[in-house]
Amino acid sequence: MSLTGRCLCGAVSYTSDSEPLSVTYCHCDDCRRVTGSAFNVGVRVPASTFQLSGKTKGYESTNDQGITKNREFCPECGSQLFTRYPDMVFIKAGTLDNSEDLQPTREIWTEMAVSWSKIPDGLHKFSRGGT
Repeated sequence: MSLTGRCLCGAVSYTSDSEPLSVTYCHCDDCRRVTGSAFNVGVRVPASTFQLSGKTKGYESTNDQGITKNREFCPECGSQLFTRYPDMVFIKAGTLDNSEDLQPTREIWTEMAVSWSKIPDGLHKFSRGGT
């Protein structure tokens, strides 16, 4: 399986020649802030299989275990693309060219999940847009 994806404007693209090691819902504060949503969906691949085309900007931070990570985004359109660790990359699932076949395998930081993060039944549904 080959994974491909890109930012909104197309200035940055990537590929990984690896099956996803995991597909993870993350509810931590950092992921919520960086996505502007209730959670992030990250597709984990080995860093050795990840190739980037184009220039990204990044924000480096250290997690609770002392591991440095770099959240990278397109400097042109601002699309959050992936989080790079020393030996792995978590691709933002929404940036993949085809994410339909992915199956989430894990959910982490569930103690931080917001109560409204589950989509309830009975909402008005619009196949495209809506007012």
